[in-house]
Amino acid sequence: MTTVTRRQLIGLVLLTLMWGLNWPIMKLALRELEPLHFRALTMGLGALALALWFGALGLRLWPRGVAEWRDVLVLGLPNILGWHALSIVGVAHLPAGRAAILGFTMPVWTVLLSVLFYRERLTGRLLLAVCAVLLGITLLLWNELAQLAGRPAGIAWMQGAAFCWALGTIWMRRARLTLPAETLVIWMMLWSALAIQGLAVWLEPPQAWSFSLPVWASLVWSVLINYGAAQVIWFALARQLPASTSAMSVMAVPLVGVLSAPLIVGEWPSWQDLAAMLSVVVAIGAVLLRRD
Repeated sequence: MTTVTRRQLIGLVLLTLMWGLNWPIMKLALRELEPLHFRALTMGLGALALALWFGALGLRLWPRGVAEWRDVLVLGLPNILGWHALSIVGVAHLPAGRAAILGFTMPVWTVLLSVLFYRERLTGRLLLAVCAVLLGITLLLWNELAQLAGRPAGIAWMQGAAFCWALGTIWMRRARLTLPAETLVIWMMLWSALAIQGLAVWLEPPQAWSFSLPVWASLVWSVLINYGAAQVIWFALARQLPASTSAMSVMAVPLVGVLSAPLIVGEWPSWQDLAAMLSVVVAIGAVLLRRD
């Protein structure tokens, strides 16, 4: 059994808080920014910040040869472009906590896709996880349909995002990479930001660039914390900790998102939100946590 050091534990706590708080902070930014414009701006600047940081550490930052550039394009399609573009549209349609719950169904869909298409074994724990996720989605869909102002399409956007992230995770595990993971992520973010900016110009109205102070703060957070510090911590922990330990952080992210939303954007969870959050945490635990 791997012992978690005090420094690693602090890193896990910080990462969980950063990822969880990011959901209502994104919602705050979307009060004055169009979703795709917001995502393209913060992701592009975040990629440049990561390039400066990892470059200062001496990492190789330039892909070599056709194979490495192909990895950047192919793996970036679901992992970055699909997940980040669809999820920000989902956040625009849903309360922040609800979007976080739906987005973090990803680990369950990862295992389910592995069973359906990559011949992994179907277990009772997976069936439990799928049932728990479906229960959570049903609760949230019921809540949306029960409100005249509800926008159940947001649930479809978020599940599409979670599916892309799950598929990308499987492809990443099976890829034979020759370039550093940090370099891969930087370039996937850069080309995805350009693609999202193109979609923003095409699909969204022109963006005004005069914002309130809270929105400026949310932009700084998104660039330096969500796409900056959180990524640095995650890469450090991913090398040091087993997947089951990192899973505890993933399980707590929706909880932080739901509980912080009332303080940041004034969105109070309903009982359906809390029940769905519990269902998703049970599902993630069933597929990610190993038995001793």
